[in-house]
Amino acid sequence: MSDHNQVKITKMDFSGERPKAENPLKIQDLTFRDGQQSLFATRGRTEDMIPIAEMMDQVGFWALETWGGATFDAMHRFLNEDPWERIRTLKRYIKKTRFSMLLRGQNLVGYRNYADDVAKAFVERAAHNGIDIFRTFDALNDYRNFETVFPVIKECGKHFQGCICYSLTERRMGGEVYNLEYYVKKAKELEAMEANSICIKDMAGLMAPYDAYVLVKALKEAVSVPIHLHSHFTSGMSSMTHLKAVEAGVDILGTCMSPYGFRSSHPALGPLVMTLMGTNRDTGFDIKLLSSINEVLEKEILPKYRYLLDDTKVSIIDTNVLVHQIPGGMLSNLVNQLREMDALDKLDKVYAELPKVREDLGQVPLVTPMSQIVATQAINNILFDDEKERYKMITAQVKDLCYGLYGKTPVPINPKIQKKALKDHPRGEKPITCRPAEVIEPELDKAKEDVKGLAVDLEDVLIYALYPVTGKRFLKWKYGKEEPPEDVRPRTLEDAKAEQELIKKARAGKLVEKKEKVVPSKGNNLRKFNVFVDDEYFEVGVEEVGGSPIVSYVQQAQSQIPAQQPVTVAPSPQVLPAAPQPQVPAAPVEQPAVPAKSTTTASKKAESDSEGTPLKAPMPGIIVSYKKQVGDSVNTGETVVILEAMKMENALPSPAGGTIKSINFAGGDTVARNDVLCVIG
Repeated sequence: MSDHNQVKITKMDFSGERPKAENPLKIQDLTFRDGQQSLFATRGRTEDMIPIAEMMDQVGFWALETWGGATFDAMHRFLNEDPWERIRTLKRYIKKTRFSMLLRGQNLVGYRNYADDVAKAFVERAAHNGIDIFRTFDALNDYRNFETVFPVIKECGKHFQGCICYSLTERRMGGEVYNLEYYVKKAKELEAMEANSICIKDMAGLMAPYDAYVLVKALKEAVSVPIHLHSHFTSGMSSMTHLKAVEAGVDILGTCMSPYGFRSSHPALGPLVMTLMGTNRDTGFDIKLLSSINEVLEKEILPKYRYLLDDTKVSIIDTNVLVHQIPGGMLSNLVNQLREMDALDKLDKVYAELPKVREDLGQVPLVTPMSQIVATQAINNILFDDEKERYKMITAQVKDLCYGLYGKTPVPINPKIQKKALKDHPRGEKPITCRPAEVIEPELDKAKEDVKGLAVDLEDVLIYALYPVTGKRFLKWKYGKEEPPEDVRPRTLEDAKAEQELIKKARAGKLVEKKEKVVPSKGNNLRKFNVFVDDEYFEVGVEEVGGSPIVSYVQQAQSQIPAQQPVTVAPSPQVLPAAPQPQVPAAPVEQPAVPAKSTTTASKKAESDSEGTPLKAPMPGIIVSYKKQVGDSVNTGETVVILEAMKMENALPSPAGGTIKSINFAGGDTVARNDVLCVIG
């Protein structure tokens, strides 16, 4: 490694003037995409990026990551925002700095491999709208899944950055799978594909500092293109990892603005800028400008999203990630999903199950969509397995992985699990070995036909092609065909402040303010009476104050009157008008339990009047489709409903044989746990 890459301290005068560094470290900011994805489950809105957009453009970043990853999904699903519009909007404010997106290879921004025609159209439209750098990865590091997208990136004149997903089977880099030779081989494959740069994607913060030094140094010697390190803070190591990577000559690092840093996000930019200030790797960034941006984020933006932070632990680091290896963006979704299922108490069991499922599925790197596939299957195993059977509910995505539709796994899949998953698989029970997209029929023309009359342009069609259920629902919201639900509307700063005030009152025990009543002093005319209601009696104090006696207090006696027992009341020396007898409401009539409220009007039909066996939603999710209709016969165990939960599809079997008597929801409806999806009679 040349002296050019060594970190050397240069002389600074007392005025703070900084000479331009010999080899300044390049920084890609992740605040707009991976930072908010990791901390806030990708709920960051475009309107909350605009206040700092122009300031961010002045910093001097190598690139701003503004799009891709889970943003495309979350925007149309949860925020009622057109994903394509975010690029165009931010481009109006950010004119100098390049835009980067995270592209999941043939998965694009979804959770499966799409047909080649969809992949080509998507990349072209992304480039046309303003994406300059395509940070491209495959969840299995199977670069056959780059063969369709990278030529289009090149044809559009854009930067193709190939990623190596960093993973471990040991506590440190080494072992039989993820060792130094593995990563160097992958880097050479990317260079052969004419990648403009290579990114080591450490999505869960697993990379130890000294491993980073060895790896970056080896890659710098093996390939000639720039090396970019992307590492999450989850385990607490990545700030140290960054520094050792700088010492090894890394060219580009990914960081976040300080308010969006740390936890399951990324190292904060500010400390790194100060650390390298006055060295030959000095970023040259203005620390005062960074502070101004941080202040806006801290005071005007971040309060809106605090409610989404993981409140299950106090620590900002999670060393358990070194065992379960779940990346930051997935952690927040995992916690939210378990909370919605009223199963947050099973989080530790899910963590323990994750490595077992990962091993069964071929030691896949835990990055989207593999992290979701493994995590969702682990949840299913914990919730539905018993002593007699493992993998009772296998998601459609696990079945597709076993078939080969995602590519080649680093090591073979457990043959028993693979055989069980592929039983009655619609594509066949023998897995494929070719490039996955070769067996996927063209999808774009069919998508155009499906949304004819609803989609206005190709970008609308692509929203539907990538997400048929939620995409079509969004297009109906977008064009006024359906009213968006309240929960997709933006929160204001005032909403957030009001919520924080309520939390403060609750913690102080002042959530319900009691109004003090002035109680008059008891006079000499106070008389006590016993009032009997059924088998109970009340002691009533009555006092005449310049008029008729009034009830001054009612106190229920401590004991009940035994049934059928006569009671003698002492006569009053003075005849008074009868005290008003308190009215006691009739005994309440027991009502049937009301199902958990769903976010759709269809939830009103969650319970059915039909007699029969109900099929209930085992978890909250979205109805993809019903495989049976009213009047159809069904056998026990036969698939009736496809339910999407945690973005994975679950085939729900019939709990009994018979006939479908009623169906309570439709495709696209959101359901709560225990909602009755249909009744079998």
